[in-house]
Amino acid sequence: MDDFLPKEVREGLLKAKRNDGRRKTRLRVAMGDQHWPIDRIWEGGFAVEHGAVPNLRGLVDIHSAGKHLYQCLIVASELEGDEMRYEYKRSTQASDRAPLDFYRAPDAPIALLGR
Repeated sequence: MDDFLPKEVREGLLKAKRNDGRRKTRLRVAMGDQHWPIDRIWEGGFAVEHGAVPNLRGLVDIHSAGKHLYQCLIVASELEGDEMRYEYKRSTQASDRAPLDFYRAPDAPIALLGR
């Protein structure tokens, strides 16, 4: 069906489809104080709009609706169409608590009550 549409109309439809998908995403990549939307994400990396996002490299944070999900070490992978793909060298899930240095039994007391 797309064969019958003029080239400009097809390009406009593809652009509108990409923009619609970008508006729905809540995932963001952060480097320092700046944040950019992530177009799509997969197990080994993510993709952002080429040109709207500067070349990223190094340590970045990935957020979803304000919640910190991952801290990642990334490297630029390839330019595919109008999106830049990045791959993880390391991806660590973010936690809201510091890790324990010892095993805590499930039935251990939480606090000591005074008399």
